[in-house]
Amino acid sequence: MLTTLNTAYTDTRAADLAWTLGREPLPALASLDVELEDAKLQLRLLGASHQVLLEEEQGSCSETVACIPGSSTPLPLGVAKRVGDWEYEFAARVEVLTPGSFAGRAQELLALVADHPHGLAGVFPGSPHAFTALLAHRREGQVHWRTWHAYPQDGQLVATRTRVGARVPAPQLSAAAV
Repeated sequence: MLTTLNTAYTDTRAADLAWTLGREPLPALASLDVELEDAKLQLRLLGASHQVLLEEEQGSCSETVACIPGSSTPLPLGVAKRVGDWEYEFAARVEVLTPGSFAGRAQELLALVADHPHGLAGVFPGSPHAFTALLAHRREGQVHWRTWHAYPQDGQLVATRTRVGARVPAPQLSAAAV
């Protein structure tokens, strides 16, 4: 789903993004409810980027990547945590592109997400290449989502990927193996 967001463009640059896990739902400008087998996700576009809410039999989880006033948690390159019965993995990278490359990449990503049944993209007023996009899927019993946050004024594209899945218990060694 592709939408134009009815708000001012509040993310000024990639370095302003912060990451938090477990935050309460924030007001959304657009959202998409997605069911992936027994997992329910809500993909949310905020005035300051994205939030994903996940509910499964094992519990719930929320991820927020946004410009959060007063936040001192910068966007990490990677996170691996246990959240209840889940393993949570997050990774982020910033791509710096030339204006021509940026425009092409933006069009490619918006086309990918706009027609995907588990995709949500919002374009900010003022630039067709200022957008936030989310895409979710399930693979091998785990829920995955990817996001893209575009900053055309700096030629920066922030890409994130998240994986949430059931925690796999460590194998038990038998007495004979010790």
